Amino acid sequence: MADLPYGLVAEFATEDAIINAARQVRHAGYRNIDAFTPFPLPRLARVMRIKDSRPAWLGLAGGIFGFLLALGMQAFVSYAYPLNVGGRPLYPLSAYAIVIFELTILFAVLFLFVGLLWLNRLPRLNYPVFNAPRFHLASKDRFFLCIKADDRQFDRDNTAHLLRDLGAVSIALVPS
Repeated sequence: MADLPYGLVAEFATEDAIINAARQVRHAGYRNIDAFTPFPLPRLARVMRIKDSRPAWLGLAGGIFGFLLALGMQAFVSYAYPLNVGGRPLYPLSAYAIVIFELTILFAVLFLFVGLLWLNRLPRLNYPVFNAPRFHLASKDRFFLCIKADDRQFDRDNTAHLLRDLGAVSIALVPS
């Protein structure tokens, strides 16, 4: 059995062309698609229905962890080594505020940093799409739409024909 390719990459000349192509590809039933553009296109993200709330949850989890760690650490120290100076309370929450704030921010950022590396599967030194001809233009002035081979609608000939009908300048099969 031959190795399954990574997918098909189609090159488009303008942002309107790739947005229209992404809309038509989604309408045709393809779900496992990706786009590569030289600058962010918010309309393209809406068309592709990119909505990922996992980074926000990572930041929230990290912030809660940092908050509880700082509060617990300082409460433990106050309990283990009590100091009654001038009648102050055993657990002075206002004195804990700075450390709580710092650790909340620190752990929210650390969770986000590590979580985004994990979610994006980084560091990945070789991405199959990089081997597509003319893909080096994705960071200059061209727009690329990739339909991955593991999409249930993917058929090499039919998908290539659809992309050609949508006005692709070039289409390349990307080996895995």
